[in-house]
Amino acid sequence: MALMTLKNATTPILGFAAFSGTGKTTLLTQLIPILKQDGLRIGLIKHSHHNFQIDQPGKDSFRLREAGASPVMLVSTHRRAIITEFQSITEPLLDEQLLAFDQSGLDLILVEGFKATQFPKIELHRVSLNKPFFYPNDPSIIAVASDTPLDIPSTLMQLNLNRPDLIAAFITRQFMRLA
Repeated sequence: MALMTLKNATTPILGFAAFSGTGKTTLLTQLIPILKQDGLRIGLIKHSHHNFQIDQPGKDSFRLREAGASPVMLVSTHRRAIITEFQSITEPLLDEQLLAFDQSGLDLILVEGFKATQFPKIELHRVSLNKPFFYPNDPSIIAVASDTPLDIPSTLMQLNLNRPDLIAAFITRQFMRLA
């Protein structure tokens, strides 16, 4: 298993790459509690192709950001969010985003998306979606999780997409040991 690293990563990073509708977020919401139960402190970075709003029109933080403040930090007794406007509208790079991500206190960062970036990833594949595989053109894919047994190279770990417990075991017993 060849593990590539990102220059700004101080914590092991594992990505999940798949076409839309494959179930990346669903799997991650199942995996995270299992990994936490195994004692791992988990951070997550999700790449979105949409112009999302974390604060809502009419709210103070939205109005202050619209007035030109950047970054804007929202803080409560429960959480903190930092909203930063990008100067130019370009596709974000994972390695640059790691500079703004507090990695201290984490054992593992899970990444949803950034599939074109070279770092260790698990490819999710559903045969019913009739989409091509990423792994033939992406040497950073270390495993393929599918809802159907596949004929894939023996160099790749084959995982059952419907068994998040087994995927978590692969992450804790194999990936984290090598990372």
